[in-house]
Amino acid sequence: MPWWSWPLIWTGLVLTLIGSLVWFGFRLFRQAMATVAALAELSDRIAAVGQGSGAPQLATFRSAVLQDPGALYAALEFRRIERAQRRQRRRDSLIARGKLLSTRPVTQRTDTDA
Repeated sequence: MPWWSWPLIWTGLVLTLIGSLVWFGFRLFRQAMATVAALAELSDRIAAVGQGSGAPQLATFRSAVLQDPGALYAALEFRRIERAQRRQRRRDSLIARGKLLSTRPVTQRTDTDA
């Protein structure tokens, strides 16, 4: 190898390193600026929520110990029935789309002699 090839190789490597550092620095700077912009927007949103600009208020906490047991049981039953109806509606929609008709349930065998 001639003597002048080594300076060319090292010059190319150094220029590639500098170019890579500049490129990654530029990308990092752009990402940092995007992060700062997102944080500024988030702080504006938090300030808007803090001022109460039409945001719905959370319900006040009421301890279940002080409520009527019959009303609590009725609310619990209502939620249970509502969940069952939601599951049934989902099952009906799956059947209507043919999803349950085209797949069979997976069963796991536990008997080693079968």
